[in-house]
Amino acid sequence: MDWHQYLRANGARFQEELLDFLRIPSISALPENASDVRAAAEWLERRLTSAGVNEARVLETGGHPVVYGEWTGAPGKPTVLLYGHFDVQPVDPLHEWETPPFEPTIRDGRVYARGATDDKGNLFLSILAVEALLKTAGGLPVNVKFLLEGQEEIGSPQLGAFLAKNKELFGCDVIVSADGGRLGEDPPALIIGTKGICALSIDVRGAKSELDSGIYGGAVANPVHALVQILGSMRGADGRILVEGFYDDVAALSEVDRERIAVAPFDEAAYKQQLGVEEVFGEPGYSTLERAWARPTLEINGLWGGFQGEGMKTVLPAEAHAKVSCRLVADQDPQRVLECLTRHIHAHTPPGVRVSVTPHPGSSRAYFVPAEHPGNRAAQAAVEDLLDKDPYYARLGGTVPVYELLQRELGAYAIAFGWGSNDEGQHAPNEFWRLKSFELGQRGYCILLEKLAEMLPVGAAPHA
Repeated sequence: MDWHQYLRANGARFQEELLDFLRIPSISALPENASDVRAAAEWLERRLTSAGVNEARVLETGGHPVVYGEWTGAPGKPTVLLYGHFDVQPVDPLHEWETPPFEPTIRDGRVYARGATDDKGNLFLSILAVEALLKTAGGLPVNVKFLLEGQEEIGSPQLGAFLAKNKELFGCDVIVSADGGRLGEDPPALIIGTKGICALSIDVRGAKSELDSGIYGGAVANPVHALVQILGSMRGADGRILVEGFYDDVAALSEVDRERIAVAPFDEAAYKQQLGVEEVFGEPGYSTLERAWARPTLEINGLWGGFQGEGMKTVLPAEAHAKVSCRLVADQDPQRVLECLTRHIHAHTPPGVRVSVTPHPGSSRAYFVPAEHPGNRAAQAAVEDLLDKDPYYARLGGTVPVYELLQRELGAYAIAFGWGSNDEGQHAPNEFWRLKSFELGQRGYCILLEKLAEMLPVGAAPHA
């Protein structure tokens, strides 16, 4: 029996195991579910052991745990670290779920449950592939380690320090991440970049209390006017960011980069219709996908001050507030960007008000892996073999902080090899995963491990 036959013969069992896994309410953000996060870790420890993985164990991080396992019986072959996360998002609003979020339900070829696509289903694929190869061939084409974490949905707060103390244990030549899906069912895409993020709050204060706008208007500075003036100075009418130094470290798009983005399937008319906008907008000189995937942004996320109730209250507000975030691209340092923003805000604050700037925690650098990296080439070859289609290279406008964290602490690139799709309701009610992807992904991981054995040199990580 080869691994193809093994996967087919055990498909029903694998599906039942997936449903068992999805029943565990491993919500990392809620203290009352901490024991459930640990229960999911212990479930994975047992499942790795039954798959034939050695040294499977739950490791403490000071927060939610990590699950480790290894199979290192391929001397002279590269070491692949398989990453995924078993914690999930909260389920609110509960009343919008058609079926209970932790009672997985199959309908229309989909399994509906919290964590189905993000990331329990995708994580499980690598375990099944390893089992199929071990049970049929007696070994793996590469050395494998597992890093399965229980805190990704809350920003992996303890993972960085944990990995810094355990670099040798998790040492590898490349990381394959189950947390990173496709942009749609078809055609297939390989994600090679995600944006970083930094954010801050701006608080503007004027008089010690609200004032009658009839008596004091025109004589005392209005904090809302001042805040609008500050915010308006940050970006030009054409969408270009005007903060001095903001673009200094931005990695320019090469012609090859632009060609790769241009061939990605994108219907701008359908995009506008879907969003309900008449026109797209952004930094001049770039296409919509280039701006969304590979150019930095500065957005006002919230703005308030003064009277907010119905009717009219003619006051001169005492204070005004805004929240601003930036999505960053390769080579931008979040701390330096925050410093540039802070200097700009103070330089453009009009007289008569006081301004304070408070950076938000959770900044993260952008992540980018060259398309030519042998790990990407192996993933491309695996997808081509599996689907008989050539994948395109894509980037995400969102932030996946763990990619950059893994690269920083372990010195290895992460290759995204998830089998979820962006229409499957991640973080939303009625999250689902296509069972077709569950079947394809198992085969895809088996092929990928074989391709990595052929195409990934030992010692690739130090050159990341």
